[in-house]
Amino acid sequence: MSLEGVETVPPDVDFSAFDEIIDVRSPGEFKEDHLPGARNLPVLDDEQRARIGLLYRRAPFQAQRLGAADISVNIARHLTEELEYCPRDWKPLLYCWRGGMRSRAFATVLRGIGWRARIVEGGYKAWRRFVRDDLERILGNSMFRFHILSGLTGSGKSHLLASLREAGAQTIDLEGLANHRGSILGSVGVQPSQKLFESRLHEALARCDPMRPVFVEAESNRIGAIQLPGALWRRFHEGVVYDVTLPLEERVRHLLEHYPHFQEDPASLKKGLEVLRRRRGNELVDAWLALVEAGDWQGFVASILENHYDRSYRRPGSEGSIYQPPSQFIDLRDTSPASLGAATGQLLSNTGAFIFR
Repeated sequence: MSLEGVETVPPDVDFSAFDEIIDVRSPGEFKEDHLPGARNLPVLDDEQRARIGLLYRRAPFQAQRLGAADISVNIARHLTEELEYCPRDWKPLLYCWRGGMRSRAFATVLRGIGWRARIVEGGYKAWRRFVRDDLERILGNSMFRFHILSGLTGSGKSHLLASLREAGAQTIDLEGLANHRGSILGSVGVQPSQKLFESRLHEALARCDPMRPVFVEAESNRIGAIQLPGALWRRFHEGVVYDVTLPLEERVRHLLEHYPHFQEDPASLKKGLEVLRRRRGNELVDAWLALVEAGDWQGFVASILENHYDRSYRRPGSEGSIYQPPSQFIDLRDTSPASLGAATGQLLSNTGAFIFR
């Protein structure tokens, strides 16, 4: 087999030039963060990596020998399983932590077979540095302007954002990227790491045309455990704000229809309500618990909206809010496709004034 030197490419390379991106790091490293679209084919699993790392501190040569043996076995398995049907002209891009032994070993074998495998210069570490720097660059563009949907909980902002996206507008679903829709009534899943969120955010922003409006929902500087990057938060301060309104009874109906998880898991809901005792007092929390116990979901949602969420809401432009005063109110009758479509048309017909003025 020919074992010619391995080619490297910078972390900002156009990934579309490659047939596949392969992350050769351990599954644990991959889970924390990875390049967009990458597939994990580890040359060392988590246990092997930890064992070799410990051994390296006291016996570097033995660790290198053991590591090479494990890497060889794992590469051989990938060749006969995951990579069995790759065509002759297959062009993969590989990376490990720093562009060192793991990615070079795998790439050398692939190139020896005849595939033009290349590796990311500096590995994931260089990619991570690029993401952070490029987020600052993108968000530092003075032409980049956010158009922000604000409004009370349950006012249909997420559905309006989806309607805008379907109509061809540029949108970024920050809650979707963070896998978090709220702490009590919203859907809460397993959140990505901070690094993975920032990689997802970078990928979304890099696709945006700074000359066109980018619609987002108003957020605090944290979405669950995720911290919004400072550069993004600063741009929110100057964004164009639209206040989305929806009658209370429609907000209740909307939440019950589209966020049924809290009805399906009353035990978790009750635990969440207990946390609010210090903030809202025993009387209110006891009343909410009684409504949940009785299965009066409409009464519960209406009460917690009025007595908790609405009281916590900081209106854009008010003291304590970082957002500009609303430039326009978007009054939804309900969250039907017709109503959302009308609001979408209203927003799209008006945003040009903010872009080209």
